[in-house]
Amino acid sequence: MNQTAETHTISATLVPEECRMEILPRYFGKHMIRGEIAVYTAMESLCDTYRGGFWDYIELSNDAFYMAPRLDGPLTICCDGNGYAGEMSNDAAGIVATLFALNALAWSMEDTTFTELYDRLLAFVPSHPEAREIFAAID
Repeated sequence: MNQTAETHTISATLVPEECRMEILPRYFGKHMIRGEIAVYTAMESLCDTYRGGFWDYIELSNDAFYMAPRLDGPLTICCDGNGYAGEMSNDAAGIVATLFALNALAWSMEDTTFTELYDRLLAFVPSHPEAREIFAAID
């Protein structure tokens, strides 16, 4: 019997300016401030040159999202925990920072929302052009 695996592509869509206010409450719920700060804090710990700035919100078709800093050029990302050091786009760095934040939130809170968001965002990574770098950074 020949079975073919059905693949589902997860698509990413930049959240338009007029919808930004809905995103953090939708995904982080009552923990929206804590969640947002966790992403910023993760980026600060991953990138020595990060000094704040505007972040884009990207929604995924599998009911997840991530945040990506709107900065020029690639970012140098260093992960003390696993020895990773390399450059990646702002988009990929945002995925890494969001994954780090969701992981920290999942461990510190008794709310499965963050574990579910982490798993959904992680499911998107293989389709990202910088999947290899992202996986190396979160390993």
